Amino acid sequence: MSGGSTELTNNTKPKLAVWKFASCDGCQLSLLDLEDELLAVAGAVEIADFREATSRVVEGPYDLSLVEGSITTPHDAQRIREVRAASSALVTIGACATAGGVQALKNFADVDEFIRAVYASPAYISTLETSTPIADHVPVDFELRGCPISKRQLLEVITALLHGCKPRVPATSVCTECKARGNVCVTVAHGTPCLGPVTHAGCGALCPSFNRGCFGCFGPKETPNPGALVPAPDGLPFAFEGARSWLRSA
Repeated sequence: MSGGSTELTNNTKPKLAVWKFASCDGCQLSLLDLEDELLAVAGAVEIADFREATSRVVEGPYDLSLVEGSITTPHDAQRIREVRAASSALVTIGACATAGGVQALKNFADVDEFIRAVYASPAYISTLETSTPIADHVPVDFELRGCPISKRQLLEVITALLHGCKPRVPATSVCTECKARGNVCVTVAHGTPCLGPVTHAGCGALCPSFNRGCFGCFGPKETPNPGALVPAPDGLPFAFEGARSWLRSA
């Protein structure tokens, strides 16, 4: 994240834009899923560009841009620079925009081989060798993690930025949410592999609450220690086989 101010310009009704890059649209839909709160958001801002919801487009500049998706093509790399230049504040939403997404698995494989296997005419495909987060290309004012994001956290981010405040979104791990809910640790109690110790909080410990290990949907927390997960801790009845692939897909 950039260290600059996220305070919006002093317009009567700030302009909000929502942009899609390489993604599934699920995080954009979280904005529409706000339901009752969406009416308040729509009343507080001018939705200037949101192709998922409306064909109406208002030219920039924009007070706040929400960006979903990763950068996977040369065209995307150029377009995100244009979005950044037109935006007072830019917030990335979702695992694709903040960490590269599941499509970043191609970063560890032969992309040309994938293209030949999937497309009948590979010569027409223009793609980068990697899938990278938005912050690798332009300064980002705030990152909102998740797959999909929490609509509660999205509302907090929009509200805070509209008032020139820093959003109050936790930067701790899923383990803290398990403790808050009174969950028994699935790793300690059952030997279940779990990425909770290195995964950003925000889901409410959904999977561990149903005796499943965390799959890392919210991406890595700040200052994670993934190396500690790879060997089985002393006394636990499992070896974390496939830990590397789990961490790559988080």
